Amino acid sequence: MKIKFCSNFFIGILLISLPFSVFSQSTDIVIQDIKFESQGITLAGSVLIPKNPLAAVVIVHGSDPVKREMEFAKRMAKAGIAVLTYDKRGVGESGGIYVGPSVGTNNIDTTNLNLLSHDANSAVNTFRTYWKGKKMPIGLVGFSQAGWIIPMAANKNSHVAFMVLFSCPTITTLEQLRFQFYTNGNNRFWENHTEEDAREHTKNDPDKYQFVATDPKISLNKLSIPVLWLFGEKDIQIPVKLCIEQLNTFKVQGKPFEYTLFSRLGHNTVSDHDTAPFDISIQWIKQKTLNIKKAKDSK
Repeated sequence: MKIKFCSNFFIGILLISLPFSVFSQSTDIVIQDIKFESQGITLAGSVLIPKNPLAAVVIVHGSDPVKREMEFAKRMAKAGIAVLTYDKRGVGESGGIYVGPSVGTNNIDTTNLNLLSHDANSAVNTFRTYWKGKKMPIGLVGFSQAGWIIPMAANKNSHVAFMVLFSCPTITTLEQLRFQFYTNGNNRFWENHTEEDAREHTKNDPDKYQFVATDPKISLNKLSIPVLWLFGEKDIQIPVKLCIEQLNTFKVQGKPFEYTLFSRLGHNTVSDHDTAPFDISIQWIKQKTLNIKKAKDSK
């Protein structure tokens, strides 16, 4: 499985339904290819609906130019979660222009992150049309760069009921770059550096690029929905301990924010080789959506 995350250099370094073009069905999962509108362009994706789904999620990409995340979506669907996944703007069958370092542009510029949050918002609105008359909680699930995009999207859409964030930052985009430039793709970074050393560079290193930083804490502070972060302690793309420290501040304030730290993992917390993060995310989604449904039934 290939889930795309932040690039190793200059990162993210993170409604109108149209007729279905493809229809397929396995024993337990119905798959339909769809198109929907967002900010004047057409995005293409797929909807995967298992028999008797327990919840529904929209998948939001990391920073790379990735198509719909079908392998990951199928894993979720097999676990009883309905999924909408789409080709990123400017990639695959989706219209628009992909913004990123591979084409010489800054994909963590606030303007681009906000645009991508509109795409996620439109995907949620599209998915809502499948559940009319049903009490189906819809959440956002994403990777890496999505840690900046998903909170923005959730603030745009009151129908987002929960969020699951794999290896997603809670620091600003500029802090993210400082840390990633410092680690420089060195997989043995943590063998030779301390947490204090990394934190000092993340907070104080001179910025190699100048742009307005996006701070996810601004969006998170406005949210009261359940959120789960899944981190790998050996991550060299985001400073995990600093991100956790900020989440603990939110938890003290009463925010329904949770996290799990995996000591042996790095940035890829959805690896086929270690299913624990994925399994925990599924259990968490099922429990939270059950609670949400019970709360709605009691009203």
